[in-house]
Amino acid sequence: MAPTRYDDADPAAPKTVPETEPETILETAPKADSDADSDAVLEAASQANPASPNPITSNAPAVAAQSWWGKLWQRHQENIRVLAIALIIAVVVRLVVAEPRFIPSDSMEPTLHVGDRLIIEKLAYHLATPKRGDIVVFEPPIQLKTQGYRRSPAFIKRVIGKAGETVAVHDGKVYINGTPLDEPYILAPPGYELRPVQVPPEHLFVMGDNRNNSNDSHVWGFLPVQNVIGHALYRFWPLDNIAAL
Repeated sequence: MAPTRYDDADPAAPKTVPETEPETILETAPKADSDADSDAVLEAASQANPASPNPITSNAPAVAAQSWWGKLWQRHQENIRVLAIALIIAVVVRLVVAEPRFIPSDSMEPTLHVGDRLIIEKLAYHLATPKRGDIVVFEPPIQLKTQGYRRSPAFIKRVIGKAGETVAVHDGKVYINGTPLDEPYILAPPGYELRPVQVPPEHLFVMGDNRNNSNDSHVWGFLPVQNVIGHALYRFWPLDNIAAL
């Protein structure tokens, strides 16, 4: 039986509502076919361009690397900080405080031998001038550079005369202001003569302990104090010959 309704013009008069066709329910099968077609299209595109990276997974190695470094930092950050500080200290010490040097020639025999490794202290001469008997490392002065010597390697000699003193060599002896030096460290007495010369201000007179085989002040003159790099304090190599100098 069809339902009834009332007309707005005459509420008392019932009206017959026409019956309607039942609502049609759409089938879902065609959607499944559409999905299958889409999958086929994607598969065909993948086969046509197999080298194309997957946009989702292409960053995976970078992410993994970042994760690896992050974990490494978290586990070892204290050690990394200590290592960095140690490296900075080592650089500062080498530039300002001390540095290792090796002996390239026999001019300091018998005190130093070819291949010896030394610790060169660099601070003391900023506060005081070198003393007689000090073994010093220095850059070649200008008179050696004009002969083709470079800044490196540095020279190493013993301080003999200081500013204002007179140095002379006579009969196998070195004289300072007319007084012969007692030199138990030399290899042999010098076999040459040097007339008296006065060391100018801010300069030194230096000589090798191997007096007869040393390119030193008796050959090329005085050494400016500003060329001195440092004071040779210790020999640390070879191990069986470690000693203070």
